[in-house]
Amino acid sequence: MVARPLPLGTLALRATLTGFALGAAALGFMSMPEAQSIAGHNSDAPVNYAADRIELQDKQNRVVLSGNVDINQGDLHLAASRTTVAYTDAGNLKIQRIDATGGVLVSRGSETARGDVAIYDFDRRIITMAGNVALRRGGDTLNGGRLVIDLDSGISSVDGRTGGSSSGLGTSSGSGGRVSGSFSVPKRSN
Repeated sequence: MVARPLPLGTLALRATLTGFALGAAALGFMSMPEAQSIAGHNSDAPVNYAADRIELQDKQNRVVLSGNVDINQGDLHLAASRTTVAYTDAGNLKIQRIDATGGVLVSRGSETARGDVAIYDFDRRIITMAGNVALRRGGDTLNGGRLVIDLDSGISSVDGRTGGSSSGLGTSSGSGGRVSGSFSVPKRSN
């Protein structure tokens, strides 16, 4: 953290507390070994899909799925109103990226992530969600503006950003630029 002049000490303290809260929240989500997390997913599994309408756009190397879209890869499930699947065609088709919009839900086991939009980058093995993001595992919750799930490292991070990201996800969030959440507490035995 960069040292700031004394009048901005309040901002530095707020940033430190926000960083601590995000770190504690991430540790809370990672400390549940019995639960399957989205980040532990096998991203090499085949991808199956279904939708009300499918449009193949051969010249653009993409498929547009619309209406009740369901995409499954192993035990990972993605649901949305509309998705665009970009692929390469060098003898066989290889998915590069899925762009999903409209009430996006990504789930695996007891963990779910919701957002307005999502991008699943198959080359980088990263799922990025933005806009009113909510990550749930059991009774624990994290809410923010953007969620990044690294499928290789197993690390998920939530921040309060509301725009201008390199992934193209620049939607607004209802979180006011902050991350919020709650942890369940074990019940005391008397």
